[in-house]
Amino acid sequence: MESNHENSPKTGRAVTVGTFDGVHRGHAEVLACLRRHPDCAAVTFDRHPLEIVCPEKAPELLCSPRRKRELLEQAGVEEIIFPFTRESASMSAADFMRLLRDRYGASHVVIGYDNTFGSDGRHLTFAQYAELGRGLGLTVEEAPVLPGISSSAIRKAVAAGDIDRANSMLGRPFEMEGTVEHGHALGRDLGFPTANLRPGYRALLPAAGVYVAEAFPEGPEGDFPKGFPAVVNIGVRPTLGDKNAPLVEAHIIGFSGDLYGRGLRLHFLRRLRDEQKFPDLDALKEAISRDQEAAIAYFSRHPQEAAINQQSKTQS
Repeated sequence: MESNHENSPKTGRAVTVGTFDGVHRGHAEVLACLRRHPDCAAVTFDRHPLEIVCPEKAPELLCSPRRKRELLEQAGVEEIIFPFTRESASMSAADFMRLLRDRYGASHVVIGYDNTFGSDGRHLTFAQYAELGRGLGLTVEEAPVLPGISSSAIRKAVAAGDIDRANSMLGRPFEMEGTVEHGHALGRDLGFPTANLRPGYRALLPAAGVYVAEAFPEGPEGDFPKGFPAVVNIGVRPTLGDKNAPLVEAHIIGFSGDLYGRGLRLHFLRRLRDEQKFPDLDALKEAISRDQEAAIAYFSRHPQEAAINQQSKTQS
């Protein structure tokens, strides 16, 4: 079923279409065009279209569906979730624009400079989209160009561990969220208890290594009210000889309480180092202690960053 779909569609609505994965700075240009209209909406999909069209090329995601919805709402744009199926994948651009008009009451369509939709969309120029729109009684607008910024470029930066570049393109910290699950309690035995995060979506993991992050444990209302400094390790724990899939382990500095089964959101702020294999557990413990000191020092140098993140969570 589609989300936020009225029985009788509004008319005169400005809409845009896209996956909006990450809701990055390039997307912000599209959303700014939409907000010039009193009634506007972003038509997104219940899955990445490549999961249907070409599953082997479907990317991992920059943010959870819930976080995407929050970011669009913060931008002042309603989200309409369209179920992407094999049938909808075969729709032409003209058919999809007709659907936007008839089902969602669109009279104006905003298109990102590198965005396409419809089975024939990748072969169409903006001028051709505009011509299709005129034939359907729609005006079509192209959003300003923000070169070099795209979800795919951000994914490459995150996958390479270049968090600074990824955050610059996003316009905010790269995020990951999920549920805290039980681990092997090694961190607790070493004096640095960790929360093991299991994302509930096709989350993109940064490159293996150690990161400074801000951790937001889920509150009683299902929100994320307070952030804590954190050190996050992503990898397979080579010192222990683990051969499992990469783990996401967060040591949350200054937090006490039971997180098992609760939600946790992480904001990645800086990469500290590569994942390393240490000769013994004492050497590992010393490295974790240095990582914690580095995280505390980072927050002491960037207090405004924590304040901005905290304000963002309060508005979510």
